[in-house]
Amino acid sequence: MEIKLPKYLKYTIILLGLILLLWILQTFKSTLMPMAFGLLFAMLLLPLTRDLENRRLPRAIAIFISIIFVVVILGLVVWFLSVQLMSLTSELDKIGENINALIMRFQEYLYQKTGIQPVNNTDLIRNIIGSLQDISTTFLGSTISMTTGAIAALTLVPIFVFCLLYYRDHLEQFMFKFVTRDRRGNMNQTITNIQGVIQSYISGLMIVIMIVALLNSAGLLLLDVKYAIFFGVFASILTIIPYIGILIGATLPALFTLATTGSLLDAALVVVALMVVQFLEGNFITPFVVGSKVSINPFAAIVALLIGGEVWGPAGMILSIPIIATLKVLFDAYPPLNPFGFLISDIEDTKPKKSGRFNRMFDKIREKAIRKGKEEREEK
Repeated sequence: MEIKLPKYLKYTIILLGLILLLWILQTFKSTLMPMAFGLLFAMLLLPLTRDLENRRLPRAIAIFISIIFVVVILGLVVWFLSVQLMSLTSELDKIGENINALIMRFQEYLYQKTGIQPVNNTDLIRNIIGSLQDISTTFLGSTISMTTGAIAALTLVPIFVFCLLYYRDHLEQFMFKFVTRDRRGNMNQTITNIQGVIQSYISGLMIVIMIVALLNSAGLLLLDVKYAIFFGVFASILTIIPYIGILIGATLPALFTLATTGSLLDAALVVVALMVVQFLEGNFITPFVVGSKVSINPFAAIVALLIGGEVWGPAGMILSIPIIATLKVLFDAYPPLNPFGFLISDIEDTKPKKSGRFNRMFDKIREKAIRKGKEEREEK
């Protein structure tokens, strides 16, 4: 028997539920955040694990090989960035001299235009160094306090990935226990859609990062920027944080160029080059690679980004887009929540679309993947 509640009471319960959910997410952050990343990586590695299992490898070995593959790739990226960062620190003395020259030029400009007397550079630089030392001390203390949590998170994520992939059939049967047999088909389709969205987003994002890294590095090399490859790769990795990552990725190499060359024009050219790449990424590369699989409007993405950052910090920003994309699939699958799915969907989705050759190709690939998932489930 269904209990009908007044609308005001229903909305109050929903609001209290959301508040309780946010409290749970913040309170159990140390466990839920690694689990969320584990779920994302499990979704990403699911096709590879299935292919290895189809080659008659035991499930445990197939999962282990998949995890090792990801760990090796991430380890190489971290090693490359660390080596480049260590080389960059050798430029600190020269950067300090250039900053001193820039300050002198700026003070001379102010004196000529406004008559303000120059400040003693030695005292100014000493104050800057003192402030940097204080910041470094605080940062070091925070880093030490976060080391234990970071190590625990890095340890938990592979464990969660292994468990989620190994017990995926059991977890699927567990979810089927909550619905009647006549509704299991719809639930199966919803699960397949969520897997398709997450896999398309993550795999597409990896391809976008590689393309953007090549374009960034090429543009910075043409401008003769030192450590162009490091800044190009670093800026491309920051694209996993929507909107904010783009700004940080363009600001750091521009400031470094200004400090090493002392030329505002060179720094401005660096910003222009990276902004051109980001324009290509947002309007051509990402739509072509990812397509319309994650069709979330910018306003909803920004709100999700802010909420994710407030709840889980930078990790929440990274997880915000996959989570809201998953919510959109759930909203679209449950008729009472369809208005919310419409609210966060991209405006272009409501317009008639021209079916181009590349769009048809990607649609066929996606339909083939969905059919393959259904056949595997029916066989089981």
